[in-house]
Amino acid sequence: MGVLNLTPDSFSDGGLHMEAEVALARAREMIRDGVDVIDIGGESTRPGATPVTPELECERILPALELVAPMARLAGVRVSVDTRHELTARAAVAAGAELINDVSSSLWRVAAELEVGWIAVHAQGEPATMQDAPRYDDVVDEVRSELAHAASAARAAGVSEVWVDPGIGFGKTTSHNLDLLAQLDRLVADGTPVLVGTSRKRFTGELLAGSDAGRRVPTTLTPLAVDERLDASLATATWAMALGAAGVRAHDVAATVAAATVVGGDFPTP
Repeated sequence: MGVLNLTPDSFSDGGLHMEAEVALARAREMIRDGVDVIDIGGESTRPGATPVTPELECERILPALELVAPMARLAGVRVSVDTRHELTARAAVAAGAELINDVSSSLWRVAAELEVGWIAVHAQGEPATMQDAPRYDDVVDEVRSELAHAASAARAAGVSEVWVDPGIGFGKTTSHNLDLLAQLDRLVADGTPVLVGTSRKRFTGELLAGSDAGRRVPTTLTPLAVDERLDASLATATWAMALGAAGVRAHDVAATVAAATVVGGDFPTP
C-alpha cells in the first residue's frame, strides 16, 4: 500500500502532493514501482496533528482522486481513502475508492452499505493527544481483542472484505510498537488479513539512533530524520511480512516492493 498524502502537515510528505496533477504524477510513479493499493488521505493523523473538517478533507482529496482512480483501475491497482469521517468516505467511494482505511475503526456500517472493503486501524485516543501518555496493561492482548471485535462487527454488518491494522505509532510508545511487531503472528493467527504501517515513523528513527548507540529501546536519543529512516522502515516491513502480514503501508514503494519480492518470491534453487 503506497502512501499519498494530500496534506500540508503530514510528518513525512506533507505539502508535496497537494496539487491534483502532482498527486497524479506520484500515483503513476507508484504504479510503475509495483504498488498494489494507493492510499489517499486528506487529514494528517500524525501525533499532535490538528483535526480538519470533512469538507476540507474532501476539498483536498477529491480532485486528485477523480484523476487517480480511473488510471489506477486500468493498471489493476486499487485506491483506498485514509479517513475517519463518514462524509469523506462516501465522497471518496463515489469518486472511485474501493477501500476505507479507517483510523477511527468506526466506519464499518458505511463500508457495508457502499459494498467496499474496510480496514480497522487501532488507535488509543485522538491524533492531537494520543502520544501524550499511552498506557496498556498488555498492549498485544488489548489491541488484538479490540481489532477482533471490530472485525466481527464489520462482518456481521455485511462487510465482505475486512482488514485489521495494529496502528503502530497511534497511541503507542516505542516499546509498545516493538511488542506488537514481535508478536504480530498472534494477530495474524486470528485469520483476518493484517496490514502493518511502520514506514518512516518516529520509532524507526529511534531504532536507528539506538543501533548506533548499541541500545534496544533508545528512549533518550534523538531519532534520525524522516528521510534517514528507510533502513528501519524496510527492516520492520520485512519482519511483518515474514510473520504473516498480508500488506504493508509504505512511502518508499519501490524499495518495499523489492523487499516483499525477496520475502515472498519463488526463486529457483541453485
